[in-house]
Amino acid sequence: MALVTFSNPDYKDKTVYAVAGSHTETLLKLAKENKIPVQFDCQDGECGHCLVRVISIDKKHRMGYFLTDKEQTVLKELGKLTQDDIDQLHVTDMPSEWRLACQMIVRDEDILVEY
Repeated sequence: MALVTFSNPDYKDKTVYAVAGSHTETLLKLAKENKIPVQFDCQDGECGHCLVRVISIDKKHRMGYFLTDKEQTVLKELGKLTQDDIDQLHVTDMPSEWRLACQMIVRDEDILVEY
């Protein structure tokens, strides 16, 4: 199980358990199930409203799921990633700190999600 802490300056931090590796447990689904007010619109990775910053609590075990093609496109449009950043992510196998909550699958690592 992973611990996911949702943080926003307008709300009290909330830490919840996530079933790691389910391949269906997105950050957005987890937020909605726990009544955490992460903004969203399309829920399909095309609008960018659910943009979050994900920070690994345990830096030595970074396991975040790879960016989807939709995420790459939207994050580039939002100015959060450049093509060079995306190319580097493929080389290092390290996921970006900027994610779309509707696309990021929770893995077996404790994370801080700033929304």
